[in-house]
Amino acid sequence: MSTPRPSTSNSYASTSYQNGYTTSNSAPYGTRPSTARPGTAPPSTGRRSRAGSAIGGGESQQIICAISEGRGITPTVGLAFVNISTGEAVLSQICDNQFYARTLQKLTVFDPTEILIVSTAGPPNPKSNMYQVVEENIIGARLVTVDRRYWSETSGLEFIQQLAFAEDLEAIKVAIGGNYFATCCFAATLKYIELKMSLTFAFRSLRIKYQPSEGSMMIDLSTIQSLELIQNIHNPKSKECLFGLMNETLTPMGSRLLRSNLLQPSTNPQVLILRYEAVEELSSKDDMFYQTRQALKDFHDIEKLLTSLIIIPTQPDIQHSEQAINHVIRLKNFVESAPKLFEALAGSHSDLLCNIRGNFRPERIDPAIQLIKEVINEDVKHQKAPLDLRNQRTYAVKTGVSGLLDVARQTFKEATADVHQHATEINEQYEMQAETRYDNARRYYLRISETDFDGRELPDILVNRYRKKGFIECQTLDLMKLNQRIQDSHLEVILMSDQTVQELLDNIRGEIPSLFRVCESIAMLDMIAAFVQLATTSDFVKPEISDCIVIQSGRHPVREKVHKENKFVPNDVYATEQTRFQIITGCNMSGKSTYIRSTALMCVMAQVGSFVPAQYACFPMIRQLFARVSMDDSIEANVSTFASEMRETAYILRNIDKHSLAIIDELGRGTSTRDGLAIALSIAEALVQSKALIWFATHFRELAQIMKDRPGVVNLHLAVDMSDANTMTMLYKVKNYFVKEEHYGLALARVVDLPPQVLEVAESVSRALDAQVEAKKKSSKACATAKRRKLVLSLRETLQQAFDSPMDGKVLLSWLRKLQDEFVRRMEQIENDVGSSDVEDEDGSEEETRDTVMGDDEVP
Repeated sequence: MSTPRPSTSNSYASTSYQNGYTTSNSAPYGTRPSTARPGTAPPSTGRRSRAGSAIGGGESQQIICAISEGRGITPTVGLAFVNISTGEAVLSQICDNQFYARTLQKLTVFDPTEILIVSTAGPPNPKSNMYQVVEENIIGARLVTVDRRYWSETSGLEFIQQLAFAEDLEAIKVAIGGNYFATCCFAATLKYIELKMSLTFAFRSLRIKYQPSEGSMMIDLSTIQSLELIQNIHNPKSKECLFGLMNETLTPMGSRLLRSNLLQPSTNPQVLILRYEAVEELSSKDDMFYQTRQALKDFHDIEKLLTSLIIIPTQPDIQHSEQAINHVIRLKNFVESAPKLFEALAGSHSDLLCNIRGNFRPERIDPAIQLIKEVINEDVKHQKAPLDLRNQRTYAVKTGVSGLLDVARQTFKEATADVHQHATEINEQYEMQAETRYDNARRYYLRISETDFDGRELPDILVNRYRKKGFIECQTLDLMKLNQRIQDSHLEVILMSDQTVQELLDNIRGEIPSLFRVCESIAMLDMIAAFVQLATTSDFVKPEISDCIVIQSGRHPVREKVHKENKFVPNDVYATEQTRFQIITGCNMSGKSTYIRSTALMCVMAQVGSFVPAQYACFPMIRQLFARVSMDDSIEANVSTFASEMRETAYILRNIDKHSLAIIDELGRGTSTRDGLAIALSIAEALVQSKALIWFATHFRELAQIMKDRPGVVNLHLAVDMSDANTMTMLYKVKNYFVKEEHYGLALARVVDLPPQVLEVAESVSRALDAQVEAKKKSSKACATAKRRKLVLSLRETLQQAFDSPMDGKVLLSWLRKLQDEFVRRMEQIENDVGSSDVEDEDGSEEETRDTVMGDDEVP
């Protein structure tokens, strides 16, 4: 099925066009030809795949890869790899940086033979930044541009539906939820294989999996939404979410970096230790922290600015020329502000702050500063007011650089002076106090107070008049002519400046890599400073990295911030391999969900490098985070609450391992009580065996009773004070053991003030049910006594029959022994039944249910 790998030994790129595909052999650059290998060469000894599966690279395998990116400053890159030789596919979606480091690392791991890119991003169109980066850094792969119509999310989902293993299908659908670009890449890859190679895969025969970015915690879309990491589930505009709490950043770059880190928390302990040390140092040095925050306020969206500098339109116009000057002015502000951060971080000792400060060194920024100083006036700064911005554009280029430019600027200056002279003359002639104003639509106009014309008519010379808040805004015909003259001279200045500015930009583009590193350092410093701001104002503590979770007096970060008027009740958390499955019971509104969510949120905070809301905390490196907490119907997937619950749980069971953390809230409540308990119990057993850290909040008291003796299981509950029969007080405090049998529902119903007759009926029904249960227990003992008597009577009758029978000798002896064994067996069975009933009377455990669910051989 495989075809020979295309050779890349030719030093020139060859291009062909066929059926909407453009192929380009990626040629080595500079001194790299010596590292290039012919595609048909045998596998190199010592080289092996780092992907951990057969999907990894190797000359004996043919791997087709498709990559696509979203529009934005920080690229989101989707990837899909299909190994034709092994019938395996891997989908991935990455939040990358401007240098596409994660994308390149992924391509290096899988070592594809062909890389597909959207046709608009490559020849014959201008090459996109991603295309160029991949072309320059990936050796031995053939780049192929594919028509955009093949990059379809709908087609990708259809291929998954048709080709994925049946048992993996639902888990894959959950994993790819929200990963639009990865799904589109998968569609393009399979279409290319079908149309270009004339190959297809049989129905349900392709091993498909979703793989998260290496070095980061995997958090699926459902968990992101359930934990409200990025936005509030009820009000998307609200800041009552983890990102809203932690976003104390002052720059757009820092905000984007924080968001990316929350979606992909690091699993590298060294990275986190560096961040902890930087936060700790910056929080202990008030002057350094204050100067850093003040300097950060001067930076705008530098990523967007640098991106605009490397985009060259095929057909430039006057607007592009104006924007180019604006970009140069903003770039000037940027490079002049960077040294402030270099000075602010003087005396820093932590490795991360020292590395950040190193990127602000003068030798990194001075080349760009010198290039700008040679062309742009030193006193030019970026302005927000329309008139100031136009003047800055006009006088940005230094005098003497171009003689024609100086003449055009003189014309502009004279026309502007004529406007002010015209306004002075009108004021004197008509005895009024008109002010000269400016906006982009009308250019110059006059603004006059209405009181200047009390008792007299407005002069006919004033046109385009309208009233606004006690003033009259208007123009004159001469003023309109002067505006046109100024505009013409301004455009002439822009055109005259454009050549000089474009030459400057061409020179500055050589410094873009250094400037991007400076920009990324600003983003990281801004995020670290935001962590410091949060830690110092909210009493957070530096976490430690360990092999267990220990939290002393931990608090829910968002709830504590939102409900400042109510003091949050802290709780302790302790989870190791021997206490890895923690069952949380308690009544409604006792704080079960808040408790388990706070643990998950603190893990995320710790793995982005932030301090956490506790007195002491240590965490292991969690590689996968799962949350099954919502109970909403999935309208898009046309499934009920219970079906959605089971779908998400199936995804968790298929992906969870010993490096994972999961919080499960009220599993099984979407169906009947009996079925819900059975399913929750079986799932709990599977989760215990996964050896992951699990917090399992449930109303099923029986589940806690049955699971209490399982290795690794701990029972906890949220305490409630019911000393007063008519009230119940939530203590929000975690206690040991499962909750005792109490009529919490009735107590809560009394608190919310249900009608008295409803409460009376509910209480009478509850008493009747309790009486039935007690009667059943008693009747079971009475029934056992009756069974014993009946068995004895039956034995007497049988012996009497044997006495009267003709049996004798060995036959009678053998029969009597069988009768004895049967009697003993049946009597022991009755005794066992009574024993089970007694145990249930004492602690409520249900051994028969447990034996049925787990099997006799698994009962400890």
